[in-house]
Amino acid sequence: MSFALTTTAFSPGGEIPARYTCSGANLSPALAWTDVPAGARSLALIADDPDAPMGTWTHWLVWNLPARDGALPEGVPSHEVLANGARQGTTDFRRIGYGGPCPPPGRSHHYFFTLYALDASLNLMPGSTRSELEAAMKPHVLAKAEVMGTFRR
Repeated sequence: MSFALTTTAFSPGGEIPARYTCSGANLSPALAWTDVPAGARSLALIADDPDAPMGTWTHWLVWNLPARDGALPEGVPSHEVLANGARQGTTDFRRIGYGGPCPPPGRSHHYFFTLYALDASLNLMPGSTRSELEAAMKPHVLAKAEVMGTFRR
C-alpha cells in the first residue's frame, strides 16, 4: 500500500459539490489518509487552484496534523490552532482556514488537495503564508498524496 488521500465529498477528478465552495456553505471537505510512511511525525496540507487567472491560488494551509489521526472532518473551523494542535495559515483570500473554490464564471478549474508526510513537526507560527510553509517543510518531506476535484461557476 502507498500513502493515499481520499475524500467522501467528491469522486477523484469529479465535480466538487457547491456546499464546499463560495456558491454554497464554503465548508472544507472531509479528508482521510492511509498508509502514512513510517517515520512521519506530522502532516501538512495545501489546497490550491493552479488554473486561477493570476496564477496558482492557495485555498487552505494546515500543518502539524497528527499523522495518527487519519482524517480531518468536514467543516474544519477557521481557527489558527485546531483542537488536535494543527496550525492553519493565511490563504490567498488573506484569511485563516479553508476558502472554497470560487473561480470566475466560465471554464472549470482544478482543485488539488495535497498532503505531505513530514519527518518533523514544524516550528512555524499560525497564520504563516504558503511560501513560509513550503520553505519550512522542504527538507522534511517523506511522501505526498493528493486528490483533485473540479468546479466551475
